[in-house]
Amino acid sequence: MYRWLVGFVFVLSSCAPVIHPPMPVNQAPVLTGELFVAQDGITMPVEMWLPQQHIRAVIIGVHGFNDYRKAFVLPGSFLAKQGFAFYSYDQRGFGATLHRGLWPGKSRLQVDLYHFISTIEKQHPNIPIYLLGDSMGAAVVVSTLVRFPDLNVAGSILNAPAIWGGETMNRAYRLILWLASHTVPWYTVTGDGLDVQVSDNIPLLREMSKDKQLIRETRFDSLYGLVQLMDEAFTVVPQLPHRVLILYGEKDEVIPLHAVCRLIARLNKPFEVHFYLQGYHLLLRDLQAHEVWKDIVVWIEQQDRKVSGSRDSCVG
Repeated sequence: MYRWLVGFVFVLSSCAPVIHPPMPVNQAPVLTGELFVAQDGITMPVEMWLPQQHIRAVIIGVHGFNDYRKAFVLPGSFLAKQGFAFYSYDQRGFGATLHRGLWPGKSRLQVDLYHFISTIEKQHPNIPIYLLGDSMGAAVVVSTLVRFPDLNVAGSILNAPAIWGGETMNRAYRLILWLASHTVPWYTVTGDGLDVQVSDNIPLLREMSKDKQLIRETRFDSLYGLVQLMDEAFTVVPQLPHRVLILYGEKDEVIPLHAVCRLIARLNKPFEVHFYLQGYHLLLRDLQAHEVWKDIVVWIEQQDRKVSGSRDSCVG
């Protein structure tokens, strides 16, 4: 028994979650063409949708786990026509970035977003900036804004927020994930066989099934890193310094309703909540997505609105 225990401890100490290191470069971040060059020299592809005339506001889209910048093609195109400049970039470890598939660490994701916001602010001075965090991107947005409260951001939009941490996640799942990420961190899992429907937009799902930029096999240590990020966002969300809009589809089979309700209960700043009866996890890309996009426009236009959204879906 003693030998087994010593061997087990040795395995745990020799295997640990892998976080890809930053490059040995220190420079001023810059947006050049369709690339964002981070402080350490890592390049991140950027997608942008710009209005033809006056820019009313800037929206920065922060994509979800295993997704990438083109998650915002549909809302970005629509919002640009409404006068909003929309930017989205591949977060490191995802899309077409270096070390794709390796978890970059929550701190690095936050620093990247901080520098991206600062860079966009220089390009569009005196224009309000909003953040649109999709799924995991919502956790990145929340944790970044709390870590850097002086950022010049007018508000944040949390779409299908993957801020499912703290006491809202099953402890047994946490233990299994910790063990797996510390013993076989390189082992990958897929969503095959889970029978989860993420959208009612079937043509879109067919396109996504052929998209090679999407990550389909996820390492255990990446999942462990995601949970740590969600935990932090759940913990700090009461300190969020700006107004908030939460969007959630009631047919979301990825983020449970009870997790979103716990998140809403922890908000302190003025917020608004929209529940969509026919909405799925890919709410911004569902068949009813136009309604969601229009609600975003209305919320941004109503700068001084202080009324909280309905919590009816969280009652009972």
